[in-house]
Amino acid sequence: MTTMTGPPRADGFRIGKLLTDTRYRSYTFQAIAVVLLIVFFGWLVSNAIRNPVLQQSGIDFGFLSEPAGYEISQQPIPYTPQSSHLRAAVIGAINTLIVALLACVTATVLGVIAGILRLSNNWVIRKLMSVYVEIFRNIPVLIWILIFMTLSVNVFPPPSAFRGDDPDATPVLGLMAVTNRGIYFPRPYFTNGIGQVPDAPAADGDDTAPGAQEVASSANWLIVLAVLAGSFFAVRAVNNWATVRQNATGVRPTTWWMTLALWVVPLALTLFLLGLRWDVPELRGFNFQGGILARNSLIALWFALSVYTGAFIAENVRAGILAISSGQTEAAAALGLRPRRIMGLVVLPQALRIIIPPLISQYLNITKNTSLAIVVGYMDLTATLGGITLNQTGRALECILLLMAFYLTFSLVISAVMNAYNASVALKER
Repeated sequence: MTTMTGPPRADGFRIGKLLTDTRYRSYTFQAIAVVLLIVFFGWLVSNAIRNPVLQQSGIDFGFLSEPAGYEISQQPIPYTPQSSHLRAAVIGAINTLIVALLACVTATVLGVIAGILRLSNNWVIRKLMSVYVEIFRNIPVLIWILIFMTLSVNVFPPPSAFRGDDPDATPVLGLMAVTNRGIYFPRPYFTNGIGQVPDAPAADGDDTAPGAQEVASSANWLIVLAVLAGSFFAVRAVNNWATVRQNATGVRPTTWWMTLALWVVPLALTLFLLGLRWDVPELRGFNFQGGILARNSLIALWFALSVYTGAFIAENVRAGILAISSGQTEAAAALGLRPRRIMGLVVLPQALRIIIPPLISQYLNITKNTSLAIVVGYMDLTATLGGITLNQTGRALECILLLMAFYLTFSLVISAVMNAYNASVALKER
């Protein structure tokens, strides 16, 4: 009897293994997909090049430097109709980011609260949250935008209601006026720091009048942001120090007063040195003047996106909490922790690794759903670059390409930031 020794002889490579052998099959399908994708995009480019209209006009982005010639109601930065189409597009992009950021924050707060309350032992609260989730997530967001816009126009009082000795409406705390045209907030500005100061003195020598000695420069806000960033890293260093001490001694030192001081003292000192003042809105004539106006279109879009997306986030939060073993809750309760502390210290930190991945998708949905702002007249990126600019210049291909590039950039940045945060809260295995 002959005994075989050594490893078996491997068969040679054959073309048929590209489909039959699991070692090569996945690469085969990926290569086919890449080739088909290249062919598809090649066909699109070839079709565009052969288009007679495109051959006549070509691809030219020079229209971005031409005067826009139209008004924009919500202006986060200075703008006039004589400004370029590029500046109008930038303002639209900023408006998109403003409403997306506000909606992401508000939707997260609503979603977390609703998701936790859906698991409450109180039957009434649990059912109310269920009604909220089922109603808001099963009606299109466009309907909610129109509903909130209608409510803001018809429920809030007009500016004329604030006029007279005995007005029908008064500003909140004398600082904020809620009207059917929008909400007027006090506007912060600086009288010191970097920038130019107007030559004209204030009326009656009042150096605190709005705009009298206002420093016209955004560099001062960059200084404030830099101070806040410094406070953030300082607080982080204090927390790391406290963790090291706790690991060494078993007792965590008290750090709340240091954290509070690191946030408040540098910011207050910076604002004092820069000469912080407030421009409070006042009723002059038929409307309020001064301050910051958040138009009702912004308010309606913000609230609609928040409550709509918050219903989806609530289900993500509920699923993440239910995915945590009940033994974690029971062990924490056995140690004497109260239910709120158990949720905040034990359950939610572990549920984050389940909640965050679908939460990223909801943030991306909010950013893309801001394109519906045009139905209520909010001048976002779609309304400026993809709307008025496209119609005025006739440069449809260029405008659509820029619009796609803007939204793609926004989405990739959001994904990168949230993925980095997801990696920081993921379970670390040894």
